[in-house]
Amino acid sequence: MHLKYIAFLYAKIKTMPDSLIKTLNTLEENSRLRAIKNIEKKDGKYIWVSGKKLLNLSSNNYLGLADNKEITERFLEETGGRYSFGSASARLLTGNLPVYNELEKLITEMFSGSQTATLLFNSGYHANVGIMSGIAGADDVIFSDKLNHASIIDGMQLSRGKFFRYKHNDMAALEELLIRERDNFKTAVIVSESVFSMDGDVADLVKLVELKDKYNCILVVDEAHAFGVFGQNGLGVAEELGLTGQIDLIMGTFGKAIGSVGAFATGDKALIGYLINKSRPFIFSTALPPVNVAFSKWVIENELPKTREKRQKMLELSQKFGSQSQIIPIMTGSSEKAAELYEKLFDAGYFALPINPPTVPEGASRLRLSLTTEITEKDLEDLCGIIG
Repeated sequence: MHLKYIAFLYAKIKTMPDSLIKTLNTLEENSRLRAIKNIEKKDGKYIWVSGKKLLNLSSNNYLGLADNKEITERFLEETGGRYSFGSASARLLTGNLPVYNELEKLITEMFSGSQTATLLFNSGYHANVGIMSGIAGADDVIFSDKLNHASIIDGMQLSRGKFFRYKHNDMAALEELLIRERDNFKTAVIVSESVFSMDGDVADLVKLVELKDKYNCILVVDEAHAFGVFGQNGLGVAEELGLTGQIDLIMGTFGKAIGSVGAFATGDKALIGYLINKSRPFIFSTALPPVNVAFSKWVIENELPKTREKRQKMLELSQKFGSQSQIIPIMTGSSEKAAELYEKLFDAGYFALPINPPTVPEGASRLRLSLTTEITEKDLEDLCGIIG
């Protein structure tokens, strides 16, 4: 079906290189061709695809706040339609309003400690690309976990610095690199996700802080999948471990657990000032719509504090599947097996999309199950029988 679509799409484009068509054909043959799903409707933990009601296990809507009609109505009622749907400018021009500063101030105060400033970004991707490409110059170096998100990798590639990728979550391997390479560079950055987006495991932040102090590095932690889920106040793994004041820069997103859109970087005031001047995704992007900024602030103030018990239950459920977080990888190895398992689960009423290379390493295809606070153990009974 996909090949017919490709043929139709490019039939009249005479300049379309054969090599590109061949690449698409190869992706199709290896069960790796991406296509946008026609999602007809969402309702809480359920999703409708091809007329079928399915339990949604491929969402980052961890707290069930996105597409929540009751929450949306309360926000609109309480804010009285005060916020516009467009900013029409970058923030360094005319795209700034009090609500942006208010959200940044709120995030700064929540993290407290040495985290003395915050900067909003349009997405987690914008934030990571902007941070990595902004803070590493020609004489600098970045040490990155090998399974860090694509946005971190892209940011490193756009930077003028050298970068090394250490074996996943292997602190001994990282220290070996630091011993060998740190003194060869001016500024050194260590970067890691806290909750890894495809594997669901948690970084050793205690050891990362120790190493960054020992070898005089800047530590950047991506809490995209932990913000709103971990910690007493939902600030992430760093908060849960009492480390927020010891990490130089923390990135978090509003587009996952918070159910909104956008991201932030919070940390050392000098670093934030540097990003304002050097982060190209921030400088050259139209600012987020004011209504979204206001919604993120409203959710963090009004809804996030109510979720502590639900978050704990969600993490307890994930532990029964052997995961450290709400993300549960079901490893299949091959893309073909991942596609087969996806179809089986779809037929049984579950929506769990396959994840294939290059998103994950070769031979590491999987289904990535994402739990939300609305999903119960009973919801997953049949799934356990299918996946074993």
